Amino acid sequence: MADTARTHHDVTGRDQYPILGRDRDQYPYGRSDYQMSSQDYSKTRQVAKAVTAVTAGGSLLVLSSLTLVGTVIALTVATPLLVIFSPILVPALITVALLITGFLSSGGFGIAAITVFSWIYKYATGEHPQGSDKLDSARMKLGGKAQDIKDRGQYYGQQHTGGYGQQHTGGEHDRDRTRGTHHTTTTT
Repeated sequence: MADTARTHHDVTGRDQYPILGRDRDQYPYGRSDYQMSSQDYSKTRQVAKAVTAVTAGGSLLVLSSLTLVGTVIALTVATPLLVIFSPILVPALITVALLITGFLSSGGFGIAAITVFSWIYKYATGEHPQGSDKLDSARMKLGGKAQDIKDRGQYYGQQHTGGYGQQHTGGEHDRDRTRGTHHTTTTT
């Protein structure tokens, strides 16, 4: 029972070499050689990781440079063609853009119209779609204002036409009408 304390390195190092047996003391070259080979293994592993990273990074760098060169070559070849065909391509692109815009806007207006017609149908059949209470409130307010304007028009029409020789002069009549008193002004 010479050494009972085990470090993390001892426990993981033993599992990395299953050929050597479960007990690290059975290693034929001694304990110091075992620790040296474990350090060599971790260095080898780090070197393998670095080589893999350099290989992957280098291949991706080569691929990106080939893509850049291909793009430059394609642009060099395509530029004269674009200049030659621009009197045809530009109007064609404008036409296609206008067609797409027209179809999308007509579709949007169609969907909006269907939605509005559906809402009106639901409202007319007695269902209460969303917002119908606000519409009813606005209709009542508008009806009240229309009735008020009609009453004022009749009142001012009687005053102006002078059914009894009265003529509307303004000012006092508006104020008095809201109070409920009526003053008549006669002109000679």
